[in-house]
Amino acid sequence: MLSEKSRPLIVATLPLVGSRLGAITPNFYRRLFAAHPELLNGLFSRANQSNGEQQKALAGSIAGFATALVAHPELLPEQMLSRIAHKHTSLGITEDQYQVVYRHLFDAIAEELADVITAEIAEAWSEVYWLMANALIKIEKGLYAFQANDKIWMPWTVVEKNQAGTDSITFVLEPADDTAVTIARPGQFVSVRVALPDGLLQCRQYSLSADVESISRRIFTTKRDDGGEVSPVLHRDVKVGDAVELSNPYGDVTLDGAGPVVFATAGIGCTPSASALRALVTAGEDREVLVLHAEKNLEAWALRDQMTADIESIDGARLQLWLEEPTAGFHTGFMSLEGLDLPTDASMYVCGPLPFMKAMRNQAIEAGIPSTKIHYEVFGPDLWLAGTN
Repeated sequence: MLSEKSRPLIVATLPLVGSRLGAITPNFYRRLFAAHPELLNGLFSRANQSNGEQQKALAGSIAGFATALVAHPELLPEQMLSRIAHKHTSLGITEDQYQVVYRHLFDAIAEELADVITAEIAEAWSEVYWLMANALIKIEKGLYAFQANDKIWMPWTVVEKNQAGTDSITFVLEPADDTAVTIARPGQFVSVRVALPDGLLQCRQYSLSADVESISRRIFTTKRDDGGEVSPVLHRDVKVGDAVELSNPYGDVTLDGAGPVVFATAGIGCTPSASALRALVTAGEDREVLVLHAEKNLEAWALRDQMTADIESIDGARLQLWLEEPTAGFHTGFMSLEGLDLPTDASMYVCGPLPFMKAMRNQAIEAGIPSTKIHYEVFGPDLWLAGTN
């Protein structure tokens, strides 16, 4: 709960701090990595530092959290905190690192706001930070405790490496040691850590794309990003028989409960919905399911065979497909919910590029799906945190 002493100071300074976060967050990361260069080795993404996405995500989370506290000082924004906590635990963030972040973040704030900051303003923003940090620490402890083991990284052996569409690969892995395996939930992801050619360890999150309930294998599908660092290594260098480090499964956008479901995905964003479809088939559930997918062409659809087979196995499941390249029998162009027969009282799961997800969310609300029943998953830094969740 934000104190009555701090609330008016946060209300008064939020516009200013928000306008300067674009300078504060790069300053913070420069300070952090100068003092702790080891954090770039296997924790922070070097690529997301270079392109500025991590700075934008941090700025968005700070501004979004402070805004939520101002609007509802008695509440904490649980959905925002849960999403961050799942990403943190998949990377092995520890409680002591919050103190390290605090020190360098507030040094950056003090420098960038030297013309206006007072001891009272600094104290108020310190309260905001520790409300957020302590809430995350509590959630993350619970997520760690839920796992079947106390390890952050475990070796898994690649037993299959299968082409999926024109530029994606599905990896099938089995445990390389006797560490207890946590059963995942449909829609969850694992972090994958690999060594780059220059020796630096880097990790990325990939949604599990099938057989999430298995304790004997993990399956994930990755699209090659020629401008990235991790996916090219996975596609080019990792061979069948090699060991790869995986985290336990995390992610709060999961298929739970019962009732009708709408999946709206684009490109490689189909992976979490593919795992959910497979789980429905495995469980023998015959829910009303509407699968909406957008792709460049049929050949590019990474999990086409798996998803179409599972849709055919579920009574009441339907598929609507949009292709950029005109193809007989399918929609052409961008996905649209206009004119679709959407299931009544459905939960909707959205995954794909950020503009696509925002468009789908807006269209779904216009179509009558409550915002509380629309769930989204973001690959990489969550640049939506400062907006509508």
